[in-house]
Amino acid sequence: MKDGGDAVDVIIDQWRRERPDLDLSAMAVFGRLVQVAAMLGPVTEAVFVRHGMRGGEFDVLAALRRSGPPYALMPSELAADLMMSRAGMTSRVDRLEAAGFVERSLDPNDRRSFRITLTDKGLKAVDAALGEHAENLARLSACMTDEERHTLEHALRGLLRTLAD
Repeated sequence: MKDGGDAVDVIIDQWRRERPDLDLSAMAVFGRLVQVAAMLGPVTEAVFVRHGMRGGEFDVLAALRRSGPPYALMPSELAADLMMSRAGMTSRVDRLEAAGFVERSLDPNDRRSFRITLTDKGLKAVDAALGEHAENLARLSACMTDEERHTLEHALRGLLRTLAD
């Protein structure tokens, strides 16, 4: 591997040798994005586990926390916010309720529906996990300048828009 290179550089160099007619710059970008995503999962998941939850459960607690006081949402609102099925949401809420992080109660406006509310324990857990998660991501991105982070954020926003179309 050449000085400062990585595994993606090796693959791109091999393809450039075999197929010099192709522009492989996008392959280099997406190859690295795939590697970053694969490596980032376990690093972030470890933070959540230290706070008694998994990443998906953190997402539910974070959605409730972001909603503001009284930190309560309908299961359908949570499912829509997290872009997941209601069945998947039910299993996450079941685990969070068993851990004492949330509680279910009848919706006072529609007694056929439930509201999911953060408990004091859940509020403390999500705030602690969020603080450590933010510090962890800042540490991981410290290899970039502010300008590089801004450029990457802008580029990824554009890529997400393209993929959503």
